[in-house]
Amino acid sequence: MPASMARTKSRWLTSRSFILFGLLIAVGSCARTVQPPRELPAAPEPPPPPAAPEPANAVEAGVQAGPSIESLVISPVAAAAALRAFRTSCPDLVRREDVSGLTRPTDWTTACAAAVTWSEADALAFLAAHLEGAVVGEGGAFATGYYEPEIAGSRDHRPGYEVPVYAKPPDLLDSDPITGESKRGRVGENGEYVLYHDRAAIEDGILAGRGLEIAWAADPVDLFFLQIQGSGRLRLPDGSVMRIGYAGQNGREYVAIGRLMRERGILQSPITMQAIVEWLRAHPEEGRALMRENLSYVFFRELIGPGPLGALGRPVTARVSVAADPRFVPLGAPVVLGGMDNGLANGLWVAQDTGGAIRGANRFDTFWGAGPQAAVIAGGMSANGRAFLLLPRGTLARLDIRADGSPSQR
Repeated sequence: MPASMARTKSRWLTSRSFILFGLLIAVGSCARTVQPPRELPAAPEPPPPPAAPEPANAVEAGVQAGPSIESLVISPVAAAAALRAFRTSCPDLVRREDVSGLTRPTDWTTACAAAVTWSEADALAFLAAHLEGAVVGEGGAFATGYYEPEIAGSRDHRPGYEVPVYAKPPDLLDSDPITGESKRGRVGENGEYVLYHDRAAIEDGILAGRGLEIAWAADPVDLFFLQIQGSGRLRLPDGSVMRIGYAGQNGREYVAIGRLMRERGILQSPITMQAIVEWLRAHPEEGRALMRENLSYVFFRELIGPGPLGALGRPVTARVSVAADPRFVPLGAPVVLGGMDNGLANGLWVAQDTGGAIRGANRFDTFWGAGPQAAVIAGGMSANGRAFLLLPRGTLARLDIRADGSPSQR
């Protein structure tokens, strides 16, 4: 073969080799592209933004000047009743630390001294002379209701009365004995400070046999709601009445079962106490499990004398006393609720009680007394509106709040 032909054939073979090699690469490349792609791990969800911390007290939530007392619609009858309740609270106002940060005990001295002899017939003048309106935060209020229930009970354990009503156990502490941290609990077997027993454990008998039973209830649902109210009456087999009041709570979370029932579609709004009770009685097993989701458990003591008693240890008054969060309302201070979409809550109240579910600025629980009508009103109370605190004159100036509600420039 001539050399030129050999070179041509060699170039052709070489060229063909490159073409075949290129085809192999192309085929290999195509083969790889038709294979299903590998699943890559999903990108992690970004963490949710941190929730804004809850204000520690009223001052941190912000305070504004409220309307003048003269401009508020307060009936003379309501003013007279509030003056009586305010008088009752004064011994605590002038000596008790106000954790809301709004007032000092000495701020109340003048008003409380005047209240002793002030005529109830002219109670509106007392309010205008000695108090001034203030708004905490945005002032939007939410109010529920409570009452003093009466349920069937017995002082001794007998057939038909099987549900124990417990006194506060001595091992339930209000603070850690080692660190001093203010948190309810107990010292466990290993010496560590632990959470106290929850509702389920107590109902299952963890406290039985310790001599803590002060009475026995006939119905667990009735006792459950008496615990929510915080005090009540036991109608004894002989017809007499034993009055019991709040003595302590296990420190566990309060869970509103009405909210759970709404979220789970068990009941539709508006949800009343009466509707909840009816469902619990119709579904005893499911109801028992649902009530146990409220981990909170309340202990009682027998009350001798006037009652029921509020958080100040003084009697509360129907349609006058209201429970509030003491971090945002000085206990003993008058409160005006206005523009409430349940008009029954409108009026002048006095903050004389607290409650485990009553948390935050402008959250109130109105007291309606005892009896069937009180139960109906309290059980259906759910109102939104506005709240104004009545504080001693000069409080806003001391807090550097100007009459227009803005901070002073001093």
